[in-house]
Amino acid sequence: MEELAFLTDTAGAAVLDKVIQNRSAPDRAYYIGRGKTEEIARLAELHEADMVIFNDELSPSQIRNLDQVIDAKVIDRTALILDIFARRALSREGKLQVELAQMHYLLPRLIGLGNQLSRLGGGIGTRGPGETQLEVDRRVIRRRISDLNKEIKTLRKHRALHRERRERNRCSVISLVGYTNAGKSTLLNALTGADLYTEDKLFATLDPTVRRGTINGNTQVLFTDTVGFIEKLPRQLIAAFQATLEELLAADLLLHVIDLSHPDYLNQIKVVRDHLSAIDEEHHQREMLVFNKTDLVEESSERSSLVREFPEAAFISAATGEGLSELKDSIAAFVQKQLWNLKIYLPYSEGKLYAELQEHGNVQSVESKPEHIEIVAAVDSKLAVKLEPFTRSSNNQSR
Repeated sequence: MEELAFLTDTAGAAVLDKVIQNRSAPDRAYYIGRGKTEEIARLAELHEADMVIFNDELSPSQIRNLDQVIDAKVIDRTALILDIFARRALSREGKLQVELAQMHYLLPRLIGLGNQLSRLGGGIGTRGPGETQLEVDRRVIRRRISDLNKEIKTLRKHRALHRERRERNRCSVISLVGYTNAGKSTLLNALTGADLYTEDKLFATLDPTVRRGTINGNTQVLFTDTVGFIEKLPRQLIAAFQATLEELLAADLLLHVIDLSHPDYLNQIKVVRDHLSAIDEEHHQREMLVFNKTDLVEESSERSSLVREFPEAAFISAATGEGLSELKDSIAAFVQKQLWNLKIYLPYSEGKLYAELQEHGNVQSVESKPEHIEIVAAVDSKLAVKLEPFTRSSNNQSR
């Protein structure tokens, strides 16, 4: 409920009151039961509230029934999050993905909106396509969904091409993931010198960002910042942002950024890991925990316990720079572990391959022999495959 209040504030509304009901199961007709619905209706009238927000996704019939009792616009958590995404999306890709999610959410709710249509003059829950599409019929919305899917499919192909280009450039890709408002964009700015927009609000940045950075003076890597996760993330958004989330699959390392100052950070770790598991079941092999905002937390026995439980985790403050040097050392060590250490016996006729090795490999020594060049180098897996015919030792170290 605290998070719902934070979401409401992010959307630009003021919270007037909160109501909690304990039930063994949601009411099929009203979600909260007829009596509690009438109580909320009286509270809304007392506070002169414009809107009532439910902390779960409501069915179309539940919204219709609630609307007949409550003299204020009724929306659910999904509509609230979709509204925030509609406001935050700046790129064409982001806008398309949000609109697709809104269309899927809207489609089953067209019939029976009744009195709500007369109150949808604008505001939370109606931004973006919601303002122009609520009164069109299902056939038109289905056609729009089809068009959006085609456009996003094209964008997905473009993303795949960008990923292939990055792979050809032999640059390690490091993705920042985490709960929304954990400080990912601030950390990306600190690591790369970028100037991304940051704000103490949920989903302050939505569109994915790629920035080049240098670790420990000579290791070039690409950092990507993706959309933050949240509990009960609408399924429509997960489906619509699949193309964006696929960026995580191509990452060599996942920096899981955690807001150490949040009272529920352990549950947030679980939420993020559950989302990552749905995308990639093997994500834990590439995950590095980064506990952020240490400047807002006093040293305690709890932190000492975390150090023991997560010995390879980093403890930093992206805002003050505390711990960033150690984090960069950990990233550089991880990148180094991904390389193959080879002793190569390269014929003089392989000039093109030698040039590629010089450009993309970490060459440690070169010695000219009568029939070949003897090279000791650390290379990535793709270059190792090309060099395999020219290696004689069997003790190559891979990741």
